[in-house]
Amino acid sequence: MKYNIKEFRERFAGRGHFTVQDAKKFLKEKGAGEGYSKLLLHNLARRGEIFRITKGAYTFTKGTSALSSVFSPSYHGLQEALTIHRIWGQGTNQVIITPRKVRSGEREIIGRKVIVRRIGRKMFFGHEIVNYGGEWLSVSDPEKTLLDFLYFREPLDRETQKKLLKMTDAKTLRKYLKLAPKTTRQMALKAFRNLGLVRK
Repeated sequence: MKYNIKEFRERFAGRGHFTVQDAKKFLKEKGAGEGYSKLLLHNLARRGEIFRITKGAYTFTKGTSALSSVFSPSYHGLQEALTIHRIWGQGTNQVIITPRKVRSGEREIIGRKVIVRRIGRKMFFGHEIVNYGGEWLSVSDPEKTLLDFLYFREPLDRETQKKLLKMTDAKTLRKYLKLAPKTTRQMALKAFRNLGLVRK
């Protein structure tokens, strides 16, 4: 069975994550018995070679991309996006935004605090691939980051709002606002008035 373990590492070590079903299917093709996949995953996890992300999903790496891949399609946003875009220097928890029907809220994954937020399918846009800490992550762009703070009604101080707005492209922001719900557009107008960007 050592042959299967070597093949198993080669198949799954490069992935963001893999599932129990992925493991079962692969090992069955290699001639392993029905219960071998469960034993193998248990032993690899016990030795610290793989890590459980969520029920039925594992990864060989503790990297940020592994955490977000299990919620795919998804992107990193809100406070974490502010850190990634260097809008502020505060350390933040990972914030993963997904349109999938998953439980929203805070959870611990691989020893890290991760916040998962659900967003409407129509609002799932405005993210880009960014190299952060040596990993390629899908992150909300500045315009969508601003819009998401309004959409989720997350507090954002005046100074950070101004810094974020300086990074935004007016044309892109107008485009995004047209796609947003009416309540979010109204909140955006109010926020811009408070910042003195539009007439009251």
